[in-house]
Amino acid sequence: MATAIVAAHLAGASCLLIVFPGAAAAGVALLVALLGAVTAWERALHRGRGSVRCLELRDGGAALLELADGRRLAGTVAVRRNVNRWWVTLPLHGKSRRIVVVTREMVPPGDFRRLRIWALWGRLPSAAAAGVSP
Repeated sequence: MATAIVAAHLAGASCLLIVFPGAAAAGVALLVALLGAVTAWERALHRGRGSVRCLELRDGGAALLELADGRRLAGTVAVRRNVNRWWVTLPLHGKSRRIVVVTREMVPPGDFRRLRIWALWGRLPSAAAAGVSP
């Protein structure tokens, strides 16, 4: 994820240099590249104070986020979610409107599978909810 973020910002910086040659464009391109590095550091590598450290999903689509600085934010997960084999996106509504992206490398495989099922169906199968491993 961090590589993709940095690559996209570097591509944008390169486009700026191609379209607007000159010192001003070089300065803006450098700022765009630095923005990519900072975004990757905070969002993809989870090193920022506002990075999500824990995501707790509850019945009815309620979610509780614990951030790196110790704050806890409550919200609800929107119905529109993106689920595939590599990641799950959970748009949150509430005090903090953000989109939480969970990739399959972030959690153990069984937990990621349960998260994907929850994101698709809004609930877990009864065996998984009872703690029974399939």
